[in-house]
Amino acid sequence: QVQLEESGGGSVQPGSSLTLSCAASGFSTFYYGLAWFREAPGKDREFVAGLKRNMGTPSYAASSKGRFAITRDNAKSTLYLQMNSLKPEDTAVYYCAASPRGLITSSLARGQEYEYWGQGTQVTVSS
Repeated sequence: QVQLEESGGGSVQPGSSLTLSCAASGFSTFYYGLAWFREAPGKDREFVAGLKRNMGTPSYAASSKGRFAITRDNAKSTLYLQMNSLKPEDTAVYYCAASPRGLITSSLARGQEYEYWGQGTQVTVSS
């Protein structure tokens, strides 16, 4: 049974850093496309960052490029999102997602490409 569980969210001040984790079980992260999405109140879910399966290079949304870093540790079956220089507009529930398909770079940002989702972790950035 495939399961994803996010952790690491919290309330921080603008300019702070935070690292989210997504613990995966029931599958090998090496063979799955993985991604982070977020959903702010009153807004649609949006792509944050993604990794193609195997040794895929990361892909980022314009809003996260240069501030966020997505990585995975296949030995620990864990996906990470390092977030730096956080802004109030980064406030959202963050979800990790996984797909067993060989997603191409342009597909990583499409939520409908992912079969499995975690429950989400809240990130609040405010002063």
